[in-house]
Amino acid sequence: MSDEEHRSKKPSNKQISRWRRYLANERAEAAVYRSLAEKRTGSEREILLELADAESRHEQYWRERLGDYVGMPRSPDLGTRFLGFLAKHFGSVFALALIQSAESRNPYVHDDDAPDSIAADERMHAEVVRGLATRSREKMSGGFRAAVFGANDGLISNAALVLGVLGSGMSSSAILVTGISGLLAGAFSMGAGEYISVRSQNELIDASVPHPKSYRLIGQVDVDANELALVYRARGMSEDEARQRAAQVFADQARGIETEEFSQGAPVKSEGSSGAWTAAASSFIAFSIGAFIPIIPYLLGMTAMPAGISAVVLVSIALLFTGGVTGILSGKPPAPRAARQLLVGLGAALVTFVLGAAFGSVIG
Repeated sequence: MSDEEHRSKKPSNKQISRWRRYLANERAEAAVYRSLAEKRTGSEREILLELADAESRHEQYWRERLGDYVGMPRSPDLGTRFLGFLAKHFGSVFALALIQSAESRNPYVHDDDAPDSIAADERMHAEVVRGLATRSREKMSGGFRAAVFGANDGLISNAALVLGVLGSGMSSSAILVTGISGLLAGAFSMGAGEYISVRSQNELIDASVPHPKSYRLIGQVDVDANELALVYRARGMSEDEARQRAAQVFADQARGIETEEFSQGAPVKSEGSSGAWTAAASSFIAFSIGAFIPIIPYLLGMTAMPAGISAVVLVSIALLFTGGVTGILSGKPPAPRAARQLLVGLGAALVTFVLGAAFGSVIG
């Protein structure tokens, strides 16, 4: 059935309700993109405004399709309202990642009432937002990455440690001491490991970065274009690209032009020790926060088993949160990632509890 035939046919109550929901969501999504655009500049702002215009066109389509049945404005879906809140108050990578996930769940694909053009638009919007979200993720510091994974590690490792000791039958005070020891040992280990990892990576990059004034050597040493081309090929350029680049450098030298093209194709210089210290500090603090949660009930003076149950509840909530955040940042639906994080974390804790109980029975 053509679009004109669809329009001439009186819609059912179910269709009217669905179209009104589409109308409300398209209006809200346009507002989300405009809110995000207010916090961006340059090409990102222009892209977001164009997406907002596209959503407004979709809104107009459903308004015309409803005609006399448009009714009073209705609220958009809860998820779309949440996106609007994030875009208005934060405008962060979280909003873009959630929008990417929302755009990927295209309701028009399986709806015969929706034209193919709008369904295709929404699929394309998902790819556009994916690109914008990727930009934002790339701008995220290594410190934030270390914080997210540090918190996860702290939660799981110390919860497993505390429950393992609980299973062995030790007293609340002994469990508390063990938990604090696990927090400190793990936090220092994570911080030191993150520092060494990032610092070593930076040193490897620094070893590959040419000296900033190395291009001046070209006119001072016995080197020809072919040998210079080998330098560029060693940095990953194709043979033709390397020869063209070398010829251009020598042409510039012959004209007395100082060029820094000798550094072309080299790795980007690293941030040095400051980035390593930032990552280490973020990892240390995040691990400490995560590892602190399982010992809260013991700090409050609860007895061993009730404190252990309370710790499991607190850790479960925290695992759901961190798993959801990880899912959002990856542009995936947060609920499955939160559930996966919960199952993995509680699984590790359960295994250590059983092993602790078995060990306690042996030595008891």
